[in-house]
Amino acid sequence: MPAQTRTANASLAERFLPEGQLARAFWLVSLALVGTALLTISAKIKVDLVYVNVTMQTFALFAIAAAYGSRLAVATVALYLLEGALGLPVFTGTPEKGIGLAYMVGPTGGYLLAYLAAAWVVGRAADLGYARSPFALGGFMLVGEAIILVLGALWMSYLFGLEKGLAFGFGIFIIGDLVKLALAACLIPALGSLFKRR
Repeated sequence: MPAQTRTANASLAERFLPEGQLARAFWLVSLALVGTALLTISAKIKVDLVYVNVTMQTFALFAIAAAYGSRLAVATVALYLLEGALGLPVFTGTPEKGIGLAYMVGPTGGYLLAYLAAAWVVGRAADLGYARSPFALGGFMLVGEAIILVLGALWMSYLFGLEKGLAFGFGIFIIGDLVKLALAACLIPALGSLFKRR
């Protein structure tokens, strides 16, 4: 692939990569840490429901993945999950509802695992240059959203039964998540255009 094409299709994070291996490594690690901080903050912005909570996390996840690209996005989510597994209170409802691996196998476990797959799907859209179009990016985000809802509902169905899993793990999230998805799908192309002009 020609250098010009790679630059045109680069994610926002890749456009600002500094020269030199050490500087690049520092930049990528810094972005991953910023990403985990954003995921943590978004997890704390919540509305409590019966088994799980509605948060701003899918908005943060999709925005991070679209801005970072697939590899950095997956690494960021993996680091976030590792922080949680080690007992840091990074998840929704932590430490009040438990911490560490015990929390991760609870009702939200399916969603947390799905974040990795959704980050790759949306990040891949950025790798391919689709993050410049809200509609194309939104299509990839819809796929990521479907992965999150399906895996989350399946895990809740395993814990509480199929009826409760579908009612409390799938249906209640759809409208709110679509709004957050639309916001993220518009934000990243807008930021890309802004930085391009500058």
